[in-house]
Amino acid sequence: MPQVDIERIESDIVAISRFGFNEADRGVYRQGFSEADMAARQWLRDRFEELGMEHRMDGAGNVIGRFGPADKPAVLIASHMDSVPASGIFDGVLGVVAGLEVVRALKDAEIIPDFPIEVIGTSEEEGRFGGMLGAQAMTGKLTREWLDTAKDEHGFALKDAMSIAGLDPYAALHAYRRPDEIHAFLELHVEQGPVLDLEKTTIGVVEGISGVFKWNCRLIGKADHAGTAPMHMRADALMGMADFAHEIGRIIDEHGTDKSRITIGHVACKPGFPHTVPGEVDFTIVGRDLDEGVMTALAEACERVLSSIARKHKLRFEYEQMSWLKPAYCDDGLITMMSAKAEELGLSHKTMPSGAGHDVQFFCEHTRAGLIFVPSVGGVSHAPDEWTHWSDIERGTQLLLECVMELACEQKDLAPAGQTAKSH
Repeated sequence: MPQVDIERIESDIVAISRFGFNEADRGVYRQGFSEADMAARQWLRDRFEELGMEHRMDGAGNVIGRFGPADKPAVLIASHMDSVPASGIFDGVLGVVAGLEVVRALKDAEIIPDFPIEVIGTSEEEGRFGGMLGAQAMTGKLTREWLDTAKDEHGFALKDAMSIAGLDPYAALHAYRRPDEIHAFLELHVEQGPVLDLEKTTIGVVEGISGVFKWNCRLIGKADHAGTAPMHMRADALMGMADFAHEIGRIIDEHGTDKSRITIGHVACKPGFPHTVPGEVDFTIVGRDLDEGVMTALAEACERVLSSIARKHKLRFEYEQMSWLKPAYCDDGLITMMSAKAEELGLSHKTMPSGAGHDVQFFCEHTRAGLIFVPSVGGVSHAPDEWTHWSDIERGTQLLLECVMELACEQKDLAPAGQTAKSH
């Protein structure tokens, strides 16, 4: 049976980490369509070339390498190449390198798959411009209007970033992959949370990606002198928001599940002066759950509680829903297969949701799609000290290889581990 080589995997991950590496804080800065991002994509194409794989970059910036026959739907192994500012070295990159290693392992064992395997480094997954461009483009979820209007937090247009990177922005609309071109979609990713590490479990078989709603909220009261305004006469907007923060646990207990999350991530007081009672507070609410009905219940409860708190504190409550993303469910057959393969390899595993978004979520309604997690030490991600043990990476990549062979190789009479197997 083919075996992955952890030394090759480690070498590849370290090599990619040099693109955008910052010595000062030891973080990686490889935002979508930056020079570092495009250099990393060329690095991946060079590796495809070395392996004799057909390769290309599509109009959305996805780098695609193909191994196997040309006339059948492909098993896609994909994750992203870009990073958030000051990221670690594993987020996204692991899934791309693991796909590369799957092809190497099959070639080492002289196995040619019956269905082609495509390794894809997707573009702009981290949302510099507000979406997951590469996955959206491949699954037909991209519009010309969005391409025309998308900007990053500094107001820099997506169209301009793509043009500077040598891409025609509207060519992204031609990156669509029909469902009949895809045999299955698989992604391997670090968990980015603490569950697997705390429970000493090697593999997470993901059942689905939580849906997300985001609100921009405002409580409006009256600014006043912090020394002269009696406490009982104030219309303190921050006190209203603080009361709501204390209610989050109760809202989840009454209307949510163990998979529910509600977060106040950004708060801005106005006028924001130490000696002035806050007359207005702007804040965000982000809610998540794997069940859209639960999401709706949580959202309705948040609105009721905030309206009640506003009346109590003599405030006016306003909010705008910025986005509502439905949950995405992984394929039941792939979940069963991944769990069975983990059992065969003697790997501890559990079925779990993903609270974070991933490329796979756009493929869940497009084809059969599955996601494998390996542990993140301490649950740390999107930070320079993100870490996953190489032994866990090796196990996760071997599981990915076993799953790919199940999907792409019709011949099952493969030699045992340690022996060479050839396709017939």
